[in-house]
Amino acid sequence: MRLNAYGMEDQPMRPSKFTQDQIEHALRQVKAGTPAVQVCRKLGITETTFYRWRSKQGGGTVNASREVRELRDENQKLKQIVANLLLDKRGSIDFLRKK
Repeated sequence: MRLNAYGMEDQPMRPSKFTQDQIEHALRQVKAGTPAVQVCRKLGITETTFYRWRSKQGGGTVNASREVRELRDENQKLKQIVANLLLDKRGSIDFLRKK
């Protein structure tokens, strides 16, 4: 018997009775406009569970917009690197032609 920090026996987490497809379907329904309360009642889950699913699935628009912004910044940096390399190559070719 192993005790946790609270002096209670550690219990393994029980697996979800919902498949990943069912969770994604519920999230899509709410994203499409169905009230979260209605989806939760239909599935027999609490709103807390639903919002936990949404946070784990990255359903927040804040994360998506941040990711898009980071990708845009990275893309800009890569374009700048390529432009600098092309200028360096062109400069090297011009230098060699002058000799």
